[in-house]
Amino acid sequence: MSNEQFVPGQRWISNTEADLGLGIVIECVNRRVEIGFPAVVEQRTYAIDNAPLSRVIYEPGEVVQNHVGDSLTIIERMENRGCYIYRCEDEQGGEVILPEPELNSAVHFARPEQRMLVGQIDRHGLFKLRVRTLEHHHRLMSSPVYGLLGARVQLLPHQFHIACELSSREHPRALLADEVGLGKTIEAGLVLHQRLISGRASRVLVVVPDNLTHQWLVELLRRFNLRFTLLDEARCEALLDAEEGGNPFETAQLVLCPLSLLTQREARLTQALRASWDLLVVDEAHHLGWSPAGASHGYRCIEALSQAVPGVLLLTATPEQLGPEGHFARLRLLDPERYHDLDTFMAESERFHHLSQMIAPLLDEEGPDRLAADTRLQHAVSEWLGDKALGEWLALPLEERQAGLDHLIAQLVDRHGTGRVLFRNTRASVKGFPERQLDAIPLEMPVVYEDEAVTAALSDVLHPEVLLGDEWVEVDPRVEWLVDFLRDHKREKALVICARAETAVALEEYLNLRQGLRTAAFHEGMSLINRDRAAAYFADTELGAQVLICSEIGSEGRNFQFASHLVLFDLPLSPDLLEQRIGRLDRIGQRADIEIHVPYYQDSAVGVLLDWYDSGLEAFSRVCATGEALYHQFAGELHDCLADPLNADALDQLIEDTRNARIELESRLSAGRDRLLELGSCDRERATALTEAVEAAEARAELQAYAEKVFDRFGVDTQPHGEDGLVLHMGEHMLCQLPGLGDDGLTLTFDRERALSREDIEYMSWEHPLLAGTMELILAGEFGNNALCTLKLPPLPAGTLLLEAIFQLRTTAPKALQLQRYLPKGLVRVLVDANGQNLAGALGHAPLNKLAETVSKGASQNMVRLARDQIVSQVKQANTLAQKELPALVEQALERMHSEQAAEYERLQALAEVNPGIHPQELEALEVRRQTMADALQRAELKLDALRVILVRE
Repeated sequence: MSNEQFVPGQRWISNTEADLGLGIVIECVNRRVEIGFPAVVEQRTYAIDNAPLSRVIYEPGEVVQNHVGDSLTIIERMENRGCYIYRCEDEQGGEVILPEPELNSAVHFARPEQRMLVGQIDRHGLFKLRVRTLEHHHRLMSSPVYGLLGARVQLLPHQFHIACELSSREHPRALLADEVGLGKTIEAGLVLHQRLISGRASRVLVVVPDNLTHQWLVELLRRFNLRFTLLDEARCEALLDAEEGGNPFETAQLVLCPLSLLTQREARLTQALRASWDLLVVDEAHHLGWSPAGASHGYRCIEALSQAVPGVLLLTATPEQLGPEGHFARLRLLDPERYHDLDTFMAESERFHHLSQMIAPLLDEEGPDRLAADTRLQHAVSEWLGDKALGEWLALPLEERQAGLDHLIAQLVDRHGTGRVLFRNTRASVKGFPERQLDAIPLEMPVVYEDEAVTAALSDVLHPEVLLGDEWVEVDPRVEWLVDFLRDHKREKALVICARAETAVALEEYLNLRQGLRTAAFHEGMSLINRDRAAAYFADTELGAQVLICSEIGSEGRNFQFASHLVLFDLPLSPDLLEQRIGRLDRIGQRADIEIHVPYYQDSAVGVLLDWYDSGLEAFSRVCATGEALYHQFAGELHDCLADPLNADALDQLIEDTRNARIELESRLSAGRDRLLELGSCDRERATALTEAVEAAEARAELQAYAEKVFDRFGVDTQPHGEDGLVLHMGEHMLCQLPGLGDDGLTLTFDRERALSREDIEYMSWEHPLLAGTMELILAGEFGNNALCTLKLPPLPAGTLLLEAIFQLRTTAPKALQLQRYLPKGLVRVLVDANGQNLAGALGHAPLNKLAETVSKGASQNMVRLARDQIVSQVKQANTLAQKELPALVEQALERMHSEQAAEYERLQALAEVNPGIHPQELEALEVRRQTMADALQRAELKLDALRVILVRE
């Protein structure tokens, strides 16, 4: 409170109700003062001796407004009978006299020095949190892995390499064609996440097959915190009814839709084309039919979208599976000018294939010796890189030739024809997968099943419980075996997958209620929340379920690599679906070999299918990339054997024919391996460094400490959830609503591994919407931007006043440019003493925090009132000192930017001479981008973000 005398006409502000605006003294009698607040048309009466008010006094140089809203710059302040008169200059340079009562009442004090001088002083802890937030924010924004920290995924180098490579491009257009199980969906999600967080994209359309819409919707939310709107025909009609003719595709920034929505209704495709998108993602793109004679309707729909959207990601099968025509058709969607003729593409592919085969011998340890001795290899290198490159390599000392060869190969990879638009990783190149072991359990066939199977449909024959009657769990030998197996492996978790939800429900109830086993069910009849709870119960290592029993939906999208036992209660009639089932456990990160248990009836159709999968396709021991193609090739013979399971000769012949066809097909695929393409798809050294950078930037211990402090300061109720987790609930005295924290609260973990095994728990990272949004709240407002404290500091006499000013280095530029990565530092700190000297080098921010002691708000306001003139002077001195550092900071930033951008421009320019995949527009865009960044950096300015007044005491 202030002890100043109140005089009618003076302007004051309420310390407790800043939203009232600028008040004016109306009357002061009988130890009471009446203040009017014209901005809200209200009046307040206060006791003079404890009025929570602060006098508003403007300094020369400040810009204010008069009562009609004209902006005026104060030149001089004069006092007259307790009120001030301001001599000002208007925008046209004319002189204006502004009496204090004529100041605009609708004001909001935001700058730290303004708020402090009018008594809006924050708690000391909030100031420290603001500075800490500024430091973390700059560290994250300047990190080379910004945008790649928040995904709930394993840190797999090949995935992060692709995400980083595509995210760095102006408009990524690429084909993601990794082998099954390597995570094409995760790669696409990482690209989406990075580009959305960095501001390089804001509107995204994801088009997927109808049966994958919900899987994508859940994966994008659970793994990447991306809330997509699912558009189907019913949703579109509802939106059209509500908006009377609007465009459903313009109602959300992130849209997910099934392909059928675009193919079955021409109007929907037209609406999608009219909406503006930054990025298009298409899953299962290999199903889009194309041939030189014509294209399918689905292909034409995606073709129209790909021509209208600057960034396109196609997720598809490997080039070998697609065949040359199919592969060309996908590339044609990405770059119709580059891939305009199939014959030309075939000839070029043959040329690159020849190169790949030629240089394959250079990729092993004896590569330098082979190149030095083989003139044929030397000729190939000279043909592609020039005689000079080869000559320089041959002149290298022996000990430097391996590094030199690595550089030559890197150049060949860079110049590869499809290397910039196609990414294809294989299990052989990625490695890290577990072994698979088949445990086939032959069981005696029940008489009821044997009788019914003679006339039953194949779909029922492959699911014996359908033929065994309502009480099938009591008579099915598979159930008896499963009970014994689970009791023999009490300490081990097992995943059971069966085709039908009804089977999963009945089996789970029997095992749980009648056998007393710890079980959980997982099927499509459950809500997403209940599925998450079931998966979490299964993942719990201490008191969780021993077995999770899933319907076929359990083979989609979920990963249970913490278990190593997989029980296939039945077998699907699709090699790809079988692989999806096994893939729930066969993941990178699986620490044990996978034991696949298949209980089946002897001499049954299931036994035939088991033998065909095992001996013909080898589908249980490894991934069979040719499985689906071979199934279609031998479907007729297979179905005949399933109908007559006792015909051993027919089955033996089928298995032999399938094996021979598989070996031949796999041989052709292996011969077509493009080693250059695989090298370009994952630079192992760079990719590993990238994941290490992500792990370092996560700074888990620091993250947890900071997040707990933030939640506490904002009034969130928190409870520990293990060593690395929290349970959050909205507190009764929260400062404001936090983004992403609802009435139901939130359970979170800071541990990536725990988050991967517990999908019901949120993975809290620096980029999680709750934490990132809260940091934005802190930095965008006045939260903690000024404070006052005291401390003992023997070298300085008691009564010394220090002013610590934190300046933020800001650039006015689109977020997508990510200019903070070039700034040498985000903050400039100045510590000014009474003589205007900068003591920042001698007294660091962290040591001051340890010494500082808090002061009550009332005492702080009195201290500021008494030291007002000195504080104003020190703020000016701090600003002068900080501005002296600006030119050097800008110069360093420009040097960093030009160095990086020039290197990239020169690389692309050289590449464009030999690789038609580099368009002139790409080089032009890079140059325009560089100039835009230079202009923005040259306009960089230092803005006072926070200040702290420090009083040295005895």
